[in-house]
Amino acid sequence: MRCPADRPGGCSAVLDARAVARLVRALPCCFENDHFRQGVPRLSAKPIITETFTCVRCGLTVGASAPDGSRRNHCPSCLHSRHVVDRVEGGPSECGARMTPISIAVLRTGDWMVIHRCVRCGELTSNPVCGDDNRLILIRMAVRPLAQPPFPLETFGDL
Repeated sequence: MRCPADRPGGCSAVLDARAVARLVRALPCCFENDHFRQGVPRLSAKPIITETFTCVRCGLTVGASAPDGSRRNHCPSCLHSRHVVDRVEGGPSECGARMTPISIAVLRTGDWMVIHRCVRCGELTSNPVCGDDNRLILIRMAVRPLAQPPFPLETFGDL
């Protein structure tokens, strides 16, 4: 959109329509009239995403939007996912296989992440835990290293 200023010699500025619309919305309501907004495209509100997907393991139909408003990519019941994003190349993955939850990671902020491993290519990914995820499975994954250490528990008796 070209600058509408009527100056001698003209104005060569090019305006971004979205930036202009944001500025107009930020102005006091006394400036909100049709004459002032003439030539400024109205931006529609973002549509609410109501996509769903079917779990590759248990078959549950899952909403892609979590209760807290974030995007979810794993089943809240069994925590399995599908390999759709290639973390190395940053684009969509050609693999498309099932991602199995293998562990829990806790960030410095205290947020929990589910660690998934692809059953076909072995790629590891991490995804935030959602509020309605199966808590029993989350706790079982969190305590698994303590319940099944890589050495016999009897070795503690010798210490």
